[in-house]
Amino acid sequence: MLERPELLCLYPYPLVIRLCGPMLLLLSPLRATDGELVHGENFSLFAAMSALEIMDPKMDAGIESNGYRSVDEAIENGTAPLPLSSDSTVDVQCVIDIMDHLLACEATWHKGHSLAQTVFSCIYLLKIERTSAHVLLHSYCRIIRATCNAVISTVSDARTHEEEDLFTMAYGLPLKGEGDDKCLSILNSVEETISRQLRACKALNYKKKVLEDIDPLQANPDLEDGYCRALLCRIRFRKHFYHVLMCMRKSQGRGLELARKHIALCLSELSSIAKSQEFLRSNVCVSHQDDVEEGTTASGCQPVGFDASLNSRYSAPTPPRAIQILSWKRAIEYFEKLLHDLDIICSFSLEPMLEDVLHFVVQFQESQPDLVARAHLQLLLVQDGKLYGRDFFYDVISKAIALPSFARDPEFQKNEFVVQLIQLVVNLLKILCTNAAWQRRKLGKILQDWSLFSIQLELALKREFGDMLKALVDENVCLKVSKHLLTWAEEQTYWIAARFLMLGFKLELYSPNEYCMVYWYLYIILMRLLDKMQVRLSNRGDSRKKGKKKRDVSKDLTRDMIVSSPSCLLLKCYLSLSEGLAMMLAALHNESKVFEMPNVFNNEQERFIQHFELLQKAHVPDQISYFLFKESTKHALIPIIIKHNYFREAQRVSTSLKGSFSSDPQRMQELRQIEQVAEHNKIALNVINKVGTRDPSLIVSFEFTHHPVFAVAVVKRS
Repeated sequence: MLERPELLCLYPYPLVIRLCGPMLLLLSPLRATDGELVHGENFSLFAAMSALEIMDPKMDAGIESNGYRSVDEAIENGTAPLPLSSDSTVDVQCVIDIMDHLLACEATWHKGHSLAQTVFSCIYLLKIERTSAHVLLHSYCRIIRATCNAVISTVSDARTHEEEDLFTMAYGLPLKGEGDDKCLSILNSVEETISRQLRACKALNYKKKVLEDIDPLQANPDLEDGYCRALLCRIRFRKHFYHVLMCMRKSQGRGLELARKHIALCLSELSSIAKSQEFLRSNVCVSHQDDVEEGTTASGCQPVGFDASLNSRYSAPTPPRAIQILSWKRAIEYFEKLLHDLDIICSFSLEPMLEDVLHFVVQFQESQPDLVARAHLQLLLVQDGKLYGRDFFYDVISKAIALPSFARDPEFQKNEFVVQLIQLVVNLLKILCTNAAWQRRKLGKILQDWSLFSIQLELALKREFGDMLKALVDENVCLKVSKHLLTWAEEQTYWIAARFLMLGFKLELYSPNEYCMVYWYLYIILMRLLDKMQVRLSNRGDSRKKGKKKRDVSKDLTRDMIVSSPSCLLLKCYLSLSEGLAMMLAALHNESKVFEMPNVFNNEQERFIQHFELLQKAHVPDQISYFLFKESTKHALIPIIIKHNYFREAQRVSTSLKGSFSSDPQRMQELRQIEQVAEHNKIALNVINKVGTRDPSLIVSFEFTHHPVFAVAVVKRS
């Protein structure tokens, strides 16, 4: 046990001990046999679910005897030599291999694996002071360490790491060191030296006189140009990527424009790094190369100075993880996607329009950004309790609801309901920046908070705000403000509910025999959302027309403007698709029992409750039940659906919206998706009606080929 100091730590899990030969001698009074488990009297099957089994290689991080037991031991055995080779050409090649493998390790870490077993599996990073004599390697290790520290700081401040909780765990690794603030100046100096070497090489190639007496990078003149270029693009990528991280952390989005310039340079250098592969592979012995698709270096050689098993012992009390480092090619692709995601964030216009912010975040999530990009987005949106770090959330909400100027009184803003509403909005923005699975789980929970807030507001707003504002305005105006706040809160509640249901499709949580009930429930949610949106727009129109004459004429104009507003019309498209798909699925079930799949574990009513339990608890919407669903769909028939033209209506509305969204490419793409879903389903309905649902050769399936939420019917004959 003295050789296993990590066993002395306080494990948060139950411990069991697997007996093996030598331990039987110590525990012979227990009359235990080989393979049995030693455990306490209170140990149960439930405890076994989270127990850590000592002496089991799959569970015990310290039992693995292969590899070195300390960094010093690895260094003594020559795992991380300095210099890397007595041959200067081989030395340069080894440095490039280390750079490439570190890039692959960093991408693997960003994907959620342990920092200790990825980036800090590099012995040169663990003992960075040893590399001071090797300026090139030393400068690169410093910038890597500073970059890791900056990324951890960003993710920790955003608190999005709960979903990948290993991301920010440092395990006592040397993440900070004296002089790290000067890492860029050291790297710039190295870059300038290599640039001079490249210029000297070019001058010799063109038989020009070299103005400076510069030592070559390595001994082979024919390879000098290629190695200089390979090193420069890797060093410059590191420098610009660090600048991107620093610029994006500047308050109030002040560094976003400069960050975009560095992102463009990063992408250019990544392209050069990818192009250097041909040169690097051509100068290495073929027998030493890994497969291009699987290798972690451009040359295909195994890098020196890495040992993933060194830090696995420090990750106790968690079970050891088998980590597969991403290939060099996939690491390049990861950083290209990360930079494109960061560029999208930097290009966002920082207007204090909450509706635009919500739409941007939802659209941004469509590309499935990784943790680092989402953390930067959250920190941009919410800084010091303000939107973008500059706009008070109350002002943003007031602008969205179009509250009158008196409602911006400081005393009014201190009301507990207003404070609670602001906190709900801040929490919503943070949740929308998490990954899809975590986001859906959190949205289901905050639905109850929004619903409870609306109920409390409806009961108490008049009393709470009435006393405060009697000196300023009459009671009728107070009631109007209360209704505006209540309408907006209810609208956001239904928006969250719709997002919750749609994420279920993207996460593939619904089976085909459940699509009908989900689309039906989504239709109900979208219908209520449209009602609340129209009321809000009507309230905004009324507040702008205050004091004007010809009330009846203006009311008619306002009503027409609300009905024809782009946001309402787009919502009507989704409303028609939801209703059409729900009725189409119900008709197929009613006429031919399609998707009627018996389930031994639960029936349809129980599945309805399981899927919509969180919505039902929050009364979103109220008085919705499984029996209402069955009553609404039991009379659905294919001819009736064709007569109602749900999909044709979605097509008609989407076509009329093209003029309104002509300058927005994302919205135009959204409209094209709606048209494709509507067109394919309209054709499928006609085919089904022509063939007849009772035809035994008819096979109908649903695929998400044109839209991630709204399915397309595929009709085949067996």
